[in-house]
Amino acid sequence: MVTETRLTADFRKRVTVAALLVVVAMGVLLLRFGSLQVWQHQDYAVKAENNRVALLPIQAPRGLILDRQGTILARNDAGFSVELEPGIKHGIDEMLEKLTPLLNLTPADIKRFKRDLASARKFDPIAIKTKLTDEQVARIAVRLGELPGIRIERRPIRSYPYGLSSSHLIGHIGRVSKFDQERLEREGGSEIYSGVSHIGKLGIEKSYEPLLKGEIGFQQIEIASSGRIIRELGVRPAVAGRNIQLSVDFGLQQMIEAAYGQRRGALVAMDPRSGEILAFVSMPNFDPNAFVDGVDPDLWDSLNTSLDKPMLNRALRGIYPPGSTYKPFMALAALASGERKPDDTINDPGYFMLGTHKFRDSKPEGHGRVDMKKSISVSSDTYYYKLAMDMGVDTIHKFISPFGFGQKTGIDMDGEMPGILPSSDWKMKRFGTAWLTGETPSIGIGQGYNAFTMLQLARATAAIANGGKLLKPRLVRSIEDGTGAMNPLPPVIDETLTLQPEWVELVTNAMVEVNLTGTGARVMAGVPYKVAGKTGTAQVFSLKQDEKYVASRVAERLRDHSLYIAFAPADDPKVALAVVVENGGFGAAAAAPIARKVLDYLLAPPKPAIKAQAADKEPS
Repeated sequence: MVTETRLTADFRKRVTVAALLVVVAMGVLLLRFGSLQVWQHQDYAVKAENNRVALLPIQAPRGLILDRQGTILARNDAGFSVELEPGIKHGIDEMLEKLTPLLNLTPADIKRFKRDLASARKFDPIAIKTKLTDEQVARIAVRLGELPGIRIERRPIRSYPYGLSSSHLIGHIGRVSKFDQERLEREGGSEIYSGVSHIGKLGIEKSYEPLLKGEIGFQQIEIASSGRIIRELGVRPAVAGRNIQLSVDFGLQQMIEAAYGQRRGALVAMDPRSGEILAFVSMPNFDPNAFVDGVDPDLWDSLNTSLDKPMLNRALRGIYPPGSTYKPFMALAALASGERKPDDTINDPGYFMLGTHKFRDSKPEGHGRVDMKKSISVSSDTYYYKLAMDMGVDTIHKFISPFGFGQKTGIDMDGEMPGILPSSDWKMKRFGTAWLTGETPSIGIGQGYNAFTMLQLARATAAIANGGKLLKPRLVRSIEDGTGAMNPLPPVIDETLTLQPEWVELVTNAMVEVNLTGTGARVMAGVPYKVAGKTGTAQVFSLKQDEKYVASRVAERLRDHSLYIAFAPADDPKVALAVVVENGGFGAAAAAPIARKVLDYLLAPPKPAIKAQAADKEPS
């Protein structure tokens, strides 16, 4: 009996404890429910709304790129694309198998799509194929019922209507890559690119990306738990990017490209009064349309392994020895440093001896007595071998660097190379060795370590043409403002060189003589304007001391480069230019004829033909 009573008491205690635990648990749950439903209601309501509502980006049409005449070089075409709806993750391979014959999908298309799918956010639509033909749109439209998750969308597609022409100048856009995302995060611009699918990769498209890209819009949508779109809740329209007008003449660009043909090289022409770039050509070029939605891997490999290097912007990044086009600048440096006077002469026997080494002149028999003007007009190498020795590499560097050689010009395009203007300090930093006396003579004729871009050479030539103003070159002439008006950009003078007018006159007259009686006379025969110019031939490899250069015996890619600089009209310059034809040989043979075409185009355009009109018949 006692045992039964004790068991009953124990049972009641356990029941009491359990009841208390239930009461406490219920109290905790009620408190938690109250917290969620009352005190934290607003916070969780916002989170629930965010889970239910998503923002789909609306791509902004990019600004147009136009030439100085208004020709559209980059535009947005209305086009159709086939896209995978957001949230679809299953049945991808079966879907692609069905689409392949309908859209003529290539393995590269499928690889690119899967790459984009793997990196896409949950609510991003993924393009399977863009730029559909009318036939492809029709094929898909009648089968949409068989293709769940597939839709046809009308979107602006960036297009370059002239294909290869001026591709290095215009550049191209491409899909935002992981590299782009990392760079934007480092630069603090990742937020404004949220939802943006494409970005400028090269040329003007990259350099003026902030203005061209516009402002992305958003479509607010309600979605199901599966990720499928239920309905649209609201929309914020995209804002188109600003239009940009270049200073280049596209007709001139095309003419220059045709003049190059299959040859390699670069040409830069600029207005010496304003710094506006009139022509900016790099050959060969590439088709920017192939890059907009991902370049084919085979094409990319072929572009990067080609010996012609079509992806190299030679006008901006190609560096070349200037050859004899350097001599007018050496003459001005000699005058500025006081190392030479205009009437100082030397005897040119056709070579210059430094110890036992003979530096040969391009004219084996020499030019006889040579003063400064004649040294330019006949292109005496011997004169500049001796001048370089008398000045020394560091004095040359001091008085040549104000022309902008060996430094970036500040042009409004990313990726410029500074080139090389050698000095003893430069060599020590670059190679860890001292400057050798035997390296100096070649510097005087634009060889040795000298290596400049055609952009630098054109800018320096413009500084002679305008009497000493070193202008900042620019490719963009005007930019659209918020009202739709095009606002022109003012010229910028980086530096005014200390050149005496009589020095500039002497060098200009010598450069004019080059085209009257010197190496440029045949090419410039009959021009209706006065041309100040200088031919140049730059060695690609060094000959042995007594070895004679014969182009026909040398492999094509080891032959000399052909160069030419000029400004015209010499008495009222409106254009200055620099041109190189890789492995083109003598300057007057390849580079100067292209320059002549440019000058004729700008200064002596053909007059339109006057059609003869039949006289009215007298009434009978």
